[in-house]
This record gives sequence, C-alpha cells and structure tokens, in this order.
Amino acid sequence: MTDDDWWTLLIVAVCVALVAASIGAVAMWGPIPTVSISSHSPDSSSLDDFDTASITGENVTVGVIDATGFDTEHPTLNGHVTATHAFGSEPTVRNRGQNGHGTAAAATVNRVAPNASLVLATFDSPRGFRDAVNWMIESNVDVIVAPVSFLGTAGDGSSLISRVATRATLEGVVFVASAGNLARGHWSGQYDTVRNGTLQFGADRRLYLSGDDRRITVWLSWPERFRSHDYTAELYRTGGGRTTLIARSQPYHGDNTPNERFVVRTRPGGIYHVVVRGPQNATHVPLELSSPTHDFRQPTPSGSLTAPATAPGVLTVGALDPNTGRLEPFSSRGPTSDGRLGVDVVAPDRGVSPTFEGRFIGSSVSAPYAGGVAALVLSVDPDQSPREVEVLLEQTATDIGKPNADPATGYGKLNPTAAVRAAANETNGTAQTDV
Repeated sequence: MTDDDWWTLLIVAVCVALVAASIGAVAMWGPIPTVSISSHSPDSSSLDDFDTASITGENVTVGVIDATGFDTEHPTLNGHVTATHAFGSEPTVRNRGQNGHGTAAAATVNRVAPNASLVLATFDSPRGFRDAVNWMIESNVDVIVAPVSFLGTAGDGSSLISRVATRATLEGVVFVASAGNLARGHWSGQYDTVRNGTLQFGADRRLYLSGDDRRITVWLSWPERFRSHDYTAELYRTGGGRTTLIARSQPYHGDNTPNERFVVRTRPGGIYHVVVRGPQNATHVPLELSSPTHDFRQPTPSGSLTAPATAPGVLTVGALDPNTGRLEPFSSRGPTSDGRLGVDVVAPDRGVSPTFEGRFIGSSVSAPYAGGVAALVLSVDPDQSPREVEVLLEQTATDIGKPNADPATGYGKLNPTAAVRAAANETNGTAQTDV
C-alpha cells in the first residue's frame, strides 16, 4: 500500500474485537482519493442503453451477513430493510452502535440496486455464521453477500464455513464472498528447510512483520491430513539491544481445523518477527501463516484466500483500485489449495460506498458491489441459477490482468452494463455476443 493508504489505516478485523470467532471483516479504513462515479449508476460505465429506472433490483432480495452489525436507520438503508436477525450474544443487529462495516456493505448493495430488498444478519462465531446463512435460505433471499473472512481455515473449500456457503448455492442462492485483504499478510510453504526444529524462511529463520497496528494477530495452519503434527508460531520483539519472546501460539478449537494463533497488544517501537517451530527434522507438511493486522516482509500472495471465498460455487470478488485500474496490492489471490482458480472477478473498492465519505476500502466493498450487480441481473432474468449468474458475470467481465482468467483478477473487472445487457438478451431470446 502507499504511504497515504497506511495513514491511520485500520483493518476492521473481528478477530480483534471477537477473538474467539476467528473472523475478520475484510475492509480497511483510511483516506481515500475521491472517485467520480455517477450517483445514478453503479459504475462509470452506466446503463445508458436501458431504461435505468426499471433496472434497479426490483423484486430481488439481497441478504448481507456481517460480524460487526448494521445501522438499519441509516438514511441509505431506511425503508429498504425487510428483516433482520442477530445470531450471537447481541440482541439486535445494531451491535451497540459498532456497526460501520456492515452498514457500509449494505449501503453499497443499495447504491447499486436501490430497489432490492435487504435482509440483514449478524454473527459472532462459525456456528452463528452457519445459522445466519440457513436463516437467509429459509427467508428466500436471492443473493447472499458475505464481506467476512475466516482465518486459519482449510483452503480447499472443506471447512464448515465453506460448506455452508456452497450449500446456499445448491439451494438456488447466489453467494458472493469477499476475496479478503491478505495478499501481503500471507505466507505459505513447506516445513522442509529446518534447523534444530525451526523453520527457515529462505536464509533466515525470522519472518518479519510491518505495520502500525498496536495489536498483532497471526494464524498458523496446516492440512487436516496432518492433524497429528504439532507446529507453533512465536512472536519476538527486537529493541534496545535485545530480542524478547512476546507470544506463543495456542491451538484454536473453534472450527475443528489444525491451526494455532496468537493475538497480542504490543508497545510502540521495536521490530517484530515470527518464528515457526516443529519437529526436529523436515516433514514437508504445507504450512500457512496469515495476519489480518500486519504485512509480512516476505509474503506469499498466491493462495491467500480464506473461507468462505474458497467455497466451490460461490462468486469470489477481489478488490480493484478504480483510480489505477489495477488490482489492489492487498487483495487476496487464488488459487485454492485444491487447484481451483479462486478469484472469479474483481470490482471497485473505492468511492463506491455512500457511507463514511469514501474511507471504506477493500474487498468488503467489492463484494457488495458485485452482489448489487447480481441483483440487477436477477431483476432482468429471475430464472437464472447461481451458476448461470456467475458465468454471466465472468463472461461479461473486462480482462485486466494476464490474458484470460488468472488467480489474481479472475475473469477481470465486473462490467455491470455488459452483464445486464447479456441478461436482457437471454430473457428476450437473443443470442449473447462478446462484450
């Protein structure tokens, strides 16, 4: 990220506020340059060829699931919310006013599809997420948007969270997931270069961190088939001429996945690094480290997706900087660990949400933007299946990365105009042409 982006940049990580849930809300807060986007259209490429008053998501219901909450009385949401449910310790989705992330996500959907109905749910645990998704399926929503990220989960779509998301698609619901913002806070490799029971990161046993957040969260995970193995991540601080052990990871039992984590509050100054310890000799077991609070100085952007973005059948959306037309450097990338592409499309993450004066960025913005476009498609052609909506959005996207689909940007930048045009053509029985 640029220096400007890091100015008081805060990842809204629910693994900080709700540590026991292993959940991260995948958005960031910071000073964002103004992006000129028409208030009448979800993108600078407007729906000029259509009667836009009739393409507003009418008769479509979009569910938004968030771990922070929603201000249902916010001007952008008031009158559009038809049902709410809190699955957790809080009695309502308002979450005692700590609801900026969810409110911004829902408002983004509303900006793109202003006549779509909104169904909102909050959760604070993997079980709560499952119950929220099931409630939305029972509520007959057409689209579910999940701008959340569960860290330390399996990357092959086999986790509880991913299975729940896939089930929704099998029940006929378009499920839109944020790719995440872990590209610079992710490392993966094998436990194969080992000295005295310590993993070597290249020529060094230290994986250095960068970032200004006073709280440091790091997850260590490995595949289910190696559950009997034991690995530990340790956090050290170097300063004042000495190096001190600050924290040692502990097993996390909330999701039945082989993983460990530490969450610590640190003091200003010093240099922090992570050390991974395990068996004395190489095991060649694949390991992953991820941090929602800090970057790694030797990151592995590839394979940095987390659940539910890793779920088969979901529409996974990465973050695109509309100022540069390029993928955000922090946007998580595929492939999944079982070889799927991972990212399907990318969408703008700046100047899109009508709340918080543009200080809300990341794939938590891109996913509800895409969810709104999916609502527009379904308002034109309500008979489309989740798979058909996904393919339509992929085929009408504008390729921006490597030629053809790639794990970083998927099929390219979401193109609302082309997507709605294609849906209208299918409804009218005309042949779809390449856009």
